[in-house]
Amino acid sequence: MPPRPAAPTEVIDRLRAAGCVFAEDEARLLMAAAGTPAELEHLLTRRTSGLPLEQVLGWVEFCGLRITVRPGVFVPRRRTGLLVRRAARLGRPGSVAVDMCCGTGAVGAALLSAEPGLLLYAVDIDPAATACARENLEPLGGRVLTGDLFSPLPRTLRGQVDLIVANAPYVPTDAISRMPPEARLHEAHVALDGGADGLDVQRRLVAAAPEWLAPGGHLLIETSAGQAAQTVETFARQGLAPRVVRSKALDATVVIGTA
Repeated sequence: MPPRPAAPTEVIDRLRAAGCVFAEDEARLLMAAAGTPAELEHLLTRRTSGLPLEQVLGWVEFCGLRITVRPGVFVPRRRTGLLVRRAARLGRPGSVAVDMCCGTGAVGAALLSAEPGLLLYAVDIDPAATACARENLEPLGGRVLTGDLFSPLPRTLRGQVDLIVANAPYVPTDAISRMPPEARLHEAHVALDGGADGLDVQRRLVAAAPEWLAPGGHLLIETSAGQAAQTVETFARQGLAPRVVRSKALDATVVIGTA
């Protein structure tokens, strides 16, 4: 394989001056995306103004897929690969799955890539997110709905869902101001804010899930290491048998509950 071409020093220097830690890698991606010097300048200006690289490029690599990312929509994190891997072990052809708080639909897309036979629904309260998710999921056969948690799902799915996966907001409200500016300034607040302790959306989701899960169905929620014990307690209170899985490499924590 030939070596990757070096990015011009000027581009790298401007990215470094703007605080981009991986300036050389970002420079190569921006140069590859730009068809002309004017386009490169436009992309570079957007990035150095603080816009997330993924929103500048219009895509992010996630679990081996290129996921479309639109302005204002939550950018999938690498750590969420743990949620995908654990959920993929549980999906079967014909299983009904729900990607809750779906954002770009990255988790659902990765699950459909692993098991195309899933009957997958994706839900988010933010219309900008579901518009983006449709671009990623509808070509794969997923159905995207806009609304608050389970409210937009067909009533016929009650008691029929085999798999619910959720990267629901879990940042405590007071902690949002300490997040990197790419997140707190350029991603929807509703995709970050989990309430005073970060677990408000999780609690609502877990409380409603048993009504929708089929016998033996599974609910998987990404959480933080510090919040996992509370998430486990919430699962147990709703009659879901919980277990915690962690990945040190991804700095990721997932709680799995079985009906």
